[in-house]
Formats: sequence, C-alpha cells, structure tokens
Amino acid sequence: MPANVVEYRRALHRIPELDNQLPETLSYVTRVLAGLPCRLTNPIRGCVCAFFDAGKQDAVAFRADMDALPVTEASGAPFASVHPGAMHACGHDGHTAMALNLAVWAAEHLSELPRNLLLVFQPSEETTGGAKLLCETGVLQKYRVRRIFAFHLWPGLPEGTVWSRPGPLMARSSEVTVSLTGKSVHISKYTEGVDAMTAGAEYLTRAYSMMEQLPPEGPSLLRFGKMTSGEVRNAISGQTRLEGSLRTYSEKMFRFCRQQLQDIGKSLAAETGCAVTVHLSDGYPAVWNHEELYARVCTGLGDSAPALLGQPALAAEDFSFYQQEVPGVMFFLGVGDSAPLHSPAFAFDDEAVLPRGVEFLEKLAMLN
Repeated sequence: MPANVVEYRRALHRIPELDNQLPETLSYVTRVLAGLPCRLTNPIRGCVCAFFDAGKQDAVAFRADMDALPVTEASGAPFASVHPGAMHACGHDGHTAMALNLAVWAAEHLSELPRNLLLVFQPSEETTGGAKLLCETGVLQKYRVRRIFAFHLWPGLPEGTVWSRPGPLMARSSEVTVSLTGKSVHISKYTEGVDAMTAGAEYLTRAYSMMEQLPPEGPSLLRFGKMTSGEVRNAISGQTRLEGSLRTYSEKMFRFCRQQLQDIGKSLAAETGCAVTVHLSDGYPAVWNHEELYARVCTGLGDSAPALLGQPALAAEDFSFYQQEVPGVMFFLGVGDSAPLHSPAFAFDDEAVLPRGVEFLEKLAMLN
C-alpha cells in the first residue's frame, strides 16, 4: 500500500489555492519532489514539471491539476481548509497526492521503467485552462512525450474502482452570453418602449426548444443559470443579459448549435426591435480518449483494466488540450456515494480510494 498518498492529500487539502496563485501548494509539491532523481522545471506560472530520465527514447506523462475552488468548506473533515473561501471541492488534492506518490515510486523503480516519465503538476484547470498554456510551451515535445494519462475523482462510482471509455469521455464546454438592449419607458406608456425582458424570456424559450430538436448525434446540453433584467418594477426593462453554458461532444454539433443560437438572436432582433448580441466562448474541447491507446491499456493491464463507462459525462475538463497534442486517456476513480463535485460538502474516504489509484498509475507507467 502506498505509504504517503493519504498524508499528501490531507496536507494539500488544508491549503487550497485558486487559479495559478499556488505558492503554498507549489512549495509543498516541490519539497516532496526535491529529493528525488528528477529534473524540475516551471514552464508556466503556478506549475511544476518533474522529469525522470530512465535513459529511454520517449516518455509517458501524467497530469495532476492542483488548483482549488472558491468554495467555503462544509465537509467537517479534521483536515479541512485553513484558507477561508477556498476548498479542494473537485478532488484535485487527490490527483496531486497520487502523482506525488507515483514520483516516489518512480524514483525507486527508475531502471525498470519502459519509458522516461514526465509528471505535470498543473494550475488553472478550473479557470482559464492551464493545460492549453502548458501545451503552448512545447513541454510535451521537449521531453518526447508519446502518451499522457490523468485521473479524475468521480462520485457515484464504487470506491477505488477505475472507469473509462474510448472516444468521448467529457464534453466540449462553451460559455454563452446573450445581451438584449431595448428601450425603457414607464409601464403606463409601455407601447412606446422596447421590452428587453420579454425578448430575453423568448430567447431562452426558443433556445431550449432548439436543443430539444437536435439531431441524435450524442447528448448535448444548454442551460442558462443567470438572467438579469430591468431596474425597477414600474418601468419596462431596457436591458437583459442571459448567462449559460453549452456542452457538446463534437465540433460539428458545437458549430451547429452556435449558428442556431446566433440565428435566434437575429430573428428576435427583427421581431422585437431589440439589439441582440450572442457570444460563445472558445471553452475547452471535449475529452476524447484515444481509441488505440485505450485498447492498448485494456489489453496490457488485463484483469486490472478499467471498467467500461456506459455514457460520457457532460462535465468539462482541460485535459482535452493535451489530447490534441499526443494520444491521451483520462480515467475516473470512484469515490462512492459522496456529495457532488464542487459541493462545499464534497468528501471521500482517501484511505479506501487513493491507494487503489496509485496502484493503477504504477501499472500504467510500466505499460509497454
């Protein structure tokens, strides 16, 4: 059983930090790595990479994300966050702890490794996509990385079990912002105004109706979580803003939905007199597990191969940027019947879950 993974996780859980502002986290991770036979580099802010040179021609990489969430913890754990307003509510402390344990193991088995090993401790997964910035530095090419793996802790799957699937695993994400500008007048003269609130409500209704009629090319999701409009109760609203998120699994479906959302805005502008702008962010690509590498993992690991996940998740992850550079596979590590990810109450039995995850990572590192 890995001796330190639980200790690592609990120490990291106490010091959650956000985005790429990770001084305490980086200090802790670097202290663990400093005594090991690896080369440490900092390609971007808030990041450390550890390269273990086993004298081979190419390398396998493992990604661990380190950033936390702006959440006030309510887990009740004795090792709860000491940073007010920040919490490891998405399991990144577990991901980092497993990668640290893998580093210690790699140092002890360096001569046995079939490939060099690159461990990527990444910032900003929850915010701006640290993976994209890392890929742009050329770090994967520098160390001749030929495959990359990552874990994500996952509620609802049995404790300590590993799951994945070939092809789509997690969704392409895009933030949708719709702004409607009308003309505000007193409600007693409403016919002289242009009602941005009514137009906004109509936009939402038409957008949801469009999604319900999509061609059956895999599940897609559009939901608006925020709508703001108007100033006072007795004046027609002159401004409405809708904020939501679109999730799909293919670029083709994304482009179709984007065009449909733009077309709804144009139609409403013509019908209502409101000025309508629709903006979709670039977001994260879909996590798409490399089919050939996935098959190789299953064949090579035999009885230890991941269980097959029936359906992809509609959550998003920036691990997808690495997969656009080299073949990559992400796995889910079950944490049982826990509170949802991003919940202030998220907690899991690290002693039951993390050692199983480390054992799986070690087998991946030894895979030919």
